[in-house]
Amino acid sequence: MTTLSIFNQNQPEQPQSVTEDGAEIRRLLAAKGIRFEQWQTRELPDDASAETILDAYQEEVAALKRECGFQTADVVSLNPDDPQKEAFRQKFLDEHVHSEDEVRFFVRGQGLFYLHFGDQVYAVLCQQNDLISVPDGTRHWFDMGPQPRFTCIRLFSNPDGWVADFTGEDIARRLPRYEQLAGAA
Repeated sequence: MTTLSIFNQNQPEQPQSVTEDGAEIRRLLAAKGIRFEQWQTRELPDDASAETILDAYQEEVAALKRECGFQTADVVSLNPDDPQKEAFRQKFLDEHVHSEDEVRFFVRGQGLFYLHFGDQVYAVLCQQNDLISVPDGTRHWFDMGPQPRFTCIRLFSNPDGWVADFTGEDIARRLPRYEQLAGAA
């Protein structure tokens, strides 16, 4: 179930609050400038091609492109048997920012976005049918867990795709990881 856990960065052991209420998650994230929606998912095989997935969500993707000026969309997928899974996980585990919005729609599986606002960190466990848009300049990181299983549609304004500027902060190492938070959800 989609879950929002809010932490104080100075007391990272335990969240200050936790909610699984979709409307409350949307309200709390909107107050921080984060777009969060839940789209209706399509029945697709686990091994559906990127083309099939993009075709299935063609209307929603086209609407976001028109509304937000995105230039490209692609599909990223990772499974527990991928030999590069640990390298991929490490790539996203440190706090960073982007010069464009980071948009993900979870076609299947789940992943954990951490959003850093001042002394607070919002940990959003996104599930199948969740769309999250993290505005440019927002400090964040992503944890897919040690046994990742997800497929996401990504949208980009920059034709170069995912480009990060790492902050050098150690905040991501101080908060509970996917294993603790996804297991508790």
